[in-house]
Amino acid sequence: MIKILAFETSCDDTSVAVIDDNYKVYANLISSQAKHEEFGGVVPELASRLHIKNIMQLTNAALNKANTSLAEIDAVAVSINPGLIGSLLVGVSFAKSIAYSIGKPLIAVNHMIGHIYANKIDNPHLKPPYLALVVSGGHTELVHFKSDTEFEIIGKTRDDAAGEAFDKVAKLLNLGYPGGPLIDKRAKLGDPDFHIFPRALNRKDNYEFSFSGFKTSVRNYLENKDEEFIEKHLSDITASVQKAIVDVLVKKTVNYAKREKIDTIIVAGGVSANSLLREQITLNAKKIGAKAYFPAMQYCMDNAAMIGAAAIEKYEKKQFADLTLNAFSTKGLRFI
Repeated sequence: MIKILAFETSCDDTSVAVIDDNYKVYANLISSQAKHEEFGGVVPELASRLHIKNIMQLTNAALNKANTSLAEIDAVAVSINPGLIGSLLVGVSFAKSIAYSIGKPLIAVNHMIGHIYANKIDNPHLKPPYLALVVSGGHTELVHFKSDTEFEIIGKTRDDAAGEAFDKVAKLLNLGYPGGPLIDKRAKLGDPDFHIFPRALNRKDNYEFSFSGFKTSVRNYLENKDEEFIEKHLSDITASVQKAIVDVLVKKTVNYAKREKIDTIIVAGGVSANSLLREQITLNAKKIGAKAYFPAMQYCMDNAAMIGAAAIEKYEKKQFADLTLNAFSTKGLRFI
């Protein structure tokens, strides 16, 4: 059995985890930076400073919870892209120093690959081929994995990501930040057919995503309504917003899976926690004879356990990084 100490600092959550090669999670601690809420979004410089403040204390706490010493760690894993460059550099620098000090291998992990591998924590048997829908605040990608190392990006967002659309609409509605969970909760009380918002790129065999125009359409709709109307129908509006975003994600994912006869669909990223997305992907996948998988709720958001999970196969293949490893903020899913 091997144990991996993993770090995730790509945005505003500092996370440290200990996981073994059977995908057993001994500790997965997350320090969320509530300070950003007053700004309605993440302030990059503030995020990186808070990572510096939290990472050592969180590492000690994770090792204590896992009842594991540094001497028992077999490898150190860290997310190196994509994300906020200042935040990533904190995690990478710290992980390199730990790996060097204990003389153990360093493993670099793409943050988006980490989200996909979060599904393996509760489903270690998952193997390609499968179709992965990766949806978060900064990314929306549909990826066809033909093997562990061979994949094709079928479609991605041309502008705003799905999670970004949730956050921006929540800001327009004065709901707070982060917007996704707040809209999901409020939408349960509303009528999803109250207003039909546009679905972008709604064409056959088009698997690209776009939510910038959708956000603008919501803003234009709200500008033509008075405050009393918005307050009275807030649940209906949020339900209609959620349905518009989810419809696009589900339709493109299921249509591609049906066309290519893919029987396994994996959903990953922060938006994978959305209740309507989980319901609709599961229902529509079943209609085409496919099965949908989602991470457990605690592994949907940014966390280090998913980084450790993605590092397991790299450890087995001896795909190690050296101490010249650096972070970079290029968007998208790729292997390092």
